[in-house]
Amino acid sequence: MPKGYEVVRVAVKSEDRLASAILKGARLIVLDERGVDLTTAQFAKLLATPAAFVIGGADGLTAATKEKADKLLRLSAMTLPHALAQLVLLEQIYRAATLLTGHPYHRE
Repeated sequence: MPKGYEVVRVAVKSEDRLASAILKGARLIVLDERGVDLTTAQFAKLLATPAAFVIGGADGLTAATKEKADKLLRLSAMTLPHALAQLVLLEQIYRAATLLTGHPYHRE
């Protein structure tokens, strides 16, 4: 990960405990199949300020959690296994961070 960026994974078994696991001041970004599609450059802008990404379990997330989100984001129109969604998200965070720091990893 480029300097100045940190990725922390926190597993929360109950959505009512979610708020206490999110860094104060971080925007809540919920991954959902009905969320918006972003380009890499648009996604990188999300990382300009602290963000907490939430991936639901096998049954998804409640409507209440989705309503609290600052943004609903979709990784794919297809359903992804939880572990694969984490991997895709992590790669996109890395790619966006390198774009923000001027590293040549990302090409348009």
